[in-house]
Amino acid sequence: MSSTNFVSIILVNFNGEDVLVDCLGSLEKFVPNHNSEIIVVDNNSQDNSINIIESKFPDVKLIKLPQNLGFGAGNNAGAREAKGNFLFLLNTDTIVTSNFLPHLLELMSSNSEVGVIGPKLVFPDGKFQISFSPKISFVGEIKAKKMHKISYKENKLNLIEKNFQSIKVVDIVVGAAFFIRKDLFDLLGGFDERFFMYFEESDLCKRVRDKGYQVLYTPHISIIHVRGHSVKKLSGKMSLEYRRSQIYYYDKHCQLWEIFCLRTYLLFKFLYEYLKSPNFYNLEIIKLVFVYK
Repeated sequence: MSSTNFVSIILVNFNGEDVLVDCLGSLEKFVPNHNSEIIVVDNNSQDNSINIIESKFPDVKLIKLPQNLGFGAGNNAGAREAKGNFLFLLNTDTIVTSNFLPHLLELMSSNSEVGVIGPKLVFPDGKFQISFSPKISFVGEIKAKKMHKISYKENKLNLIEKNFQSIKVVDIVVGAAFFIRKDLFDLLGGFDERFFMYFEESDLCKRVRDKGYQVLYTPHISIIHVRGHSVKKLSGKMSLEYRRSQIYYYDKHCQLWEIFCLRTYLLFKFLYEYLKSPNFYNLEIIKLVFVYK
């Protein structure tokens, strides 16, 4: 492999002690280190993550942040230390089952107009996982929500998978497994760190497309994704963070009528939820509709 095809694999970790061994162990098993490096950015974990990495995976480059700066800022910190001319941003709740680098490198190197590639993701039981999305807009989010809703029916999920059995140009690929040119990442300034969590990859894909590059989805390699590991214990807080990021994305990229529709929808939805069952997080989301800038 050419030295110009060196890949930095970046993982952002927060209290991931129960998934780190499987994830890093799979990378160690399947991905050769002659043309790659693994960087773990730890967002001030309070569990045994640091000890696990230092004792079991001494070849991993570990960056310890003094506080939890979020997904985007964590990846930016890793990218600043990366030696590769390609970055593969990978969640810690993933398991690789093959050497995915040759396919990603070939696909990217042979298509100068491609800026980002997302591989196929599957659940631990092997079932297809939706890892792409229409562009973020009021209409686009309705389409995405409908797609995810029907995916709970196995026959509908199989139909979606059947329609994505070839490489496709898409609007967004999820940040759980995100391959991008390092020079493009740097040109764009990396992730917008005002997104603590959620919508940061949608924002980056939007800016990639605005620069004239394509975002690709490829089904020819697959990665197991447990999904949601890092946020399961903080569902209320993360629901608030989701809406904060959603409002910020709309304010940054969408038309005024879409911003108005979103804020109106959120106001009525969470006012109803709050009146039905008073909840701190619902009240905070209602406040965001009025005060978020």
